[in-house]
Amino acid sequence: MTRIRVWDLPTRLFHWLLAVCVFGAFISAQIGGNAMVWHGRFGLTVTGLLVFRLVWGFVGSTYARFFQFVKGPSAILAYLRGQWRGEGHNPLGALSVIGLLGTLLLLVATGLFANDDIAFEGPLYPLVGKELSDRVVGVHRLLEPLIILLVLAHLVAIAYHVRFKKEVLIMPMITGMKESASAAATGGGVAAFCLALAIALGAIYGASGIWQPESVVVPTPAGSAPAW
Repeated sequence: MTRIRVWDLPTRLFHWLLAVCVFGAFISAQIGGNAMVWHGRFGLTVTGLLVFRLVWGFVGSTYARFFQFVKGPSAILAYLRGQWRGEGHNPLGALSVIGLLGTLLLLVATGLFANDDIAFEGPLYPLVGKELSDRVVGVHRLLEPLIILLVLAHLVAIAYHVRFKKEVLIMPMITGMKESASAAATGGGVAAFCLALAIALGAIYGASGIWQPESVVVPTPAGSAPAW
């Protein structure tokens, strides 16, 4: 057993920033009103974080890569039988990761086109109009309890592993280090980080809608006759 690096800094930052932003988005949605401005900001940040994580899943360090922890049914069965050994996400935990990422992607994708019939419109709302936006809002609201259940399941799984399996899970996600007989994580250097960050920033720019032309309102001349 030696002290090795398991989680790289970008993965750890992603994890904690995502937790903060999802919590912030949930609270601001419950408050409503002017807080919906912050709901939209949190949503845009989550969009960038998710895109960063998707890219990092291919160019990041060893245990952050999808091919390292996304396994088939045989690996899941081996884990349930107690025959799996390794670091990073276990085969069953990988399903939770994919479920969380996939649900959050659907949430932010629908949120970009949503409206609340009062004062909030998603940044890409002008691209779809009211009728389609209302349908998208329905999907967005259906996903909200699902993400809550997935987050709760994630927390319960952590508590179970810490309490009953005596596994150290939280500190490695803070420090990146863990006592293990496995090989230390490699890869995920500065060039890979810059690539993932650039793509994430591009996604935020595209999702923000600031590239859309401003609508021009033509003023009606004073004293002109009504159109009817």
